[in-house]
Amino acid sequence: MAGQQRPHDDAGVPVKLALRDVLVLRGGRPVLSVPALDVRRGEVLAVLGPNGAGKSTLLRVMALLERPTRGQVLWEGRPLEGDPLPYRRRMAVVFQEPLLLDMTVEANVRLGLALRGLPRREQRRRAARWLERLGVAHLARRPARQLSGGEAQRVSLARALALDPEVLLLDEPFASLDAPMQQELLEELERLLRETGATAVLVTHDRAHALRLGQRVAVLMDGRLRQVGPPESVFAQPADAEVARFLGVENVLPGQVVSRQEGLVQVRVGPHLLWAVADEDGPSGRVWACVRPEHIVLAPLGSGEEPGSARNRLPGVVVRLAAAGPGQQVRVDLDCGFPLVAYVTVASAEHLGLAPGTGVVASFKAHALHLLPR
Repeated sequence: MAGQQRPHDDAGVPVKLALRDVLVLRGGRPVLSVPALDVRRGEVLAVLGPNGAGKSTLLRVMALLERPTRGQVLWEGRPLEGDPLPYRRRMAVVFQEPLLLDMTVEANVRLGLALRGLPRREQRRRAARWLERLGVAHLARRPARQLSGGEAQRVSLARALALDPEVLLLDEPFASLDAPMQQELLEELERLLRETGATAVLVTHDRAHALRLGQRVAVLMDGRLRQVGPPESVFAQPADAEVARFLGVENVLPGQVVSRQEGLVQVRVGPHLLWAVADEDGPSGRVWACVRPEHIVLAPLGSGEEPGSARNRLPGVVVRLAAAGPGQQVRVDLDCGFPLVAYVTVASAEHLGLAPGTGVVASFKAHALHLLPR
């Protein structure tokens, strides 16, 4: 993991680890089906999906801890056959639970190095280095059983990184931590991945973590790989309605394409005609019209404050308001002839005087409306 700048354009970057035609059956039932998935050298691939999607199974297959029913794991283009141990030693896995042994922190970090035959002096040097970088050097002599959850996960990361792995596999490493500790460790891991230029796979159910760390995102649902691409592309243009809902597109509306003209598509949704940017290969006929709630701008009805550049302007009534997570965001449920959800800041909600029954105009641009076949 020699230090290097992370590539911004992955075209032509060699593939380090790959899956081809992988199928995992349990009790005769498919729990994982991946036709093709590549992990490029020096990238962080975030595998994103809900609980029970098969993410951990995918990671175990990649880590050579589980043999698929069918298909191949490739290392730098070569199918892995025979004894997997030599390749396992070139990878490191960090699990959701730290899985530390009942020994000191330093001994836990040194254990993998000892098993690989490194001299004791080198074991001590690497353990000290990574415990220091992860901010837990002062815990080196402490028994692992006395650590907090955040401390234990930092030690687990130090143990993995001390091995200098060619591929780092991370299975929901923040899931067992509280929100402040998650944020702290997320920032630390982001920095380390950037500084080391590591090839890594992060498995997570958290969209924010995937966006923060992933240079590409692979969406896994019901054991099937549904979409792979740069985060901005995947989140802006989900592959289907189910993926869209999972990725936080709360407005997935049934519509009908009415016409195409001058690079735009006109879609009827409920009583309204909406505009979307035309795509040459875009769907026609029955569609799902998707717009993210954060792309909707609200203004008081009849105030003259409606934004001038948005093609889509829908009069509506506020149905309810609710806090949207721990931040300064408010979820606004609207009735625009169909249900519509928008997010505004607390300050904006107060400025607009939003309350149930308030009349508003909901506006969004044509490029914010994404169409999927229905």
